[in-house]
Amino acid sequence: MFSSPPKPHSKSPFSVSGVNSNSIDGNSKPELLFPQSNPHNLSSSVKSTVACSNTGAIRQSMTTVSQCFSSRPELELGSLVVVSFYKFADLPDHADFRKPLKDLCEELCVSGGIILAPEGINGSICGIRESVERVLAFIQRDVRLNGLRQVETPVSPEQEAIHHGHSSGSPLAAGEDAPFRWDHVRVKLKKEIVTLGMPSVSPIERVGTYVSPEEWNEIISDPETVVIDVRNTYETRIGKFKGAVDPCTTAFRNFPAWVENQFAWNQEGNETQANVEKEDVSEITDKEDKAEKRKTLPRIAMYCTGGIRCEKASSFLLSQGFPEVYHLKGGILKYLEEVPKTESLWEGECFVFDKRVSVEHGLAQGTHKLCYGCKQPISDEDMEAPEYEYAVSCPYCYSKKSKEEKERARARQTQYEEWGVIGGPDKGRRPATKPDSSRKSNSSSI
Repeated sequence: MFSSPPKPHSKSPFSVSGVNSNSIDGNSKPELLFPQSNPHNLSSSVKSTVACSNTGAIRQSMTTVSQCFSSRPELELGSLVVVSFYKFADLPDHADFRKPLKDLCEELCVSGGIILAPEGINGSICGIRESVERVLAFIQRDVRLNGLRQVETPVSPEQEAIHHGHSSGSPLAAGEDAPFRWDHVRVKLKKEIVTLGMPSVSPIERVGTYVSPEEWNEIISDPETVVIDVRNTYETRIGKFKGAVDPCTTAFRNFPAWVENQFAWNQEGNETQANVEKEDVSEITDKEDKAEKRKTLPRIAMYCTGGIRCEKASSFLLSQGFPEVYHLKGGILKYLEEVPKTESLWEGECFVFDKRVSVEHGLAQGTHKLCYGCKQPISDEDMEAPEYEYAVSCPYCYSKKSKEEKERARARQTQYEEWGVIGGPDKGRRPATKPDSSRKSNSSSI
């Protein structure tokens, strides 16, 4: 289970109407950030509390002043950080959180993607440190979301330059739609913050044993431990821990089926034991011994990008009778941040769900790019392959795309090259003419 969260501060960095900032003691009832009786008071107060002026200054009731992102070069801008965070919590009124959170991110010029669900919150946001910290503080003002699990990563100078010069009207490459853009925030309401498709599995009730990055090498080096990478194939393809088992899933919801197939001998053992009574008495002892061995489940150590998928995966395995389930606290990102490369058992790069695409040890920018045709990471070698066509296909999606799909992707790229934005001045309308014949002739054999 989660460790006991620290008591919230008696005073918040910013004042919001409808939020009780009194400290919580053991005898008082925790007060929710969004009382269901009047959830709208908070959303209307955010804009009056924090404002992004035309000059780029963020003014609050406090004396601290920071600057928001702008394409105006005369404005001095702070360094950016990316923070990934999550927290499983009982949040039936999660929908009431959406508008005030989105309003605050927009006013503080914090971009990214956030998911709200009845089981908690999951997100990745980008902005100058002061603004990001204020958003995180705002989220944790609700006692149920106090103690967010989070990983912080600095932004590379190249990506920072892109961010500072990017606005909602700036051009995008054809097909560009990474998990989050640099210029706006998306706050979505979903059934789960990470989709396993099994409502009965609740990390709020129980999870596996956390293992710190410093202790991780020891546990995965034990030959009696089965190390499982719970990420998807497109992630494991570019990096994983030495000796880890790859379930080869395409979505997290496939994990339970993989476990069932991988450890099906447990069920077979039960069936064998049930059928023993029909056998000769002389064979009973031997068959019972085999069945008992089959029912002995191994010690499991699992990991994922930031830890959130392991929360659910470990909870699921515990529900299936696995006695020892461990998972890497903070995920791969925390491990790469804290464990020196000389001592690391990590091989390759780690895929991340933002514009960086991948990171290396020390959370340094990785070398992989994103295929805008399928949103998978691709290496420099992949981009040299004959199946690669910018904004259209790569070696991993070329054979899966039809000729028509490739034509549409080329048409989108043509629009971008001619107009600078997808759709140009006729965005949303059907083009009067088809792509020129030269493009068609070049692709007719595909």
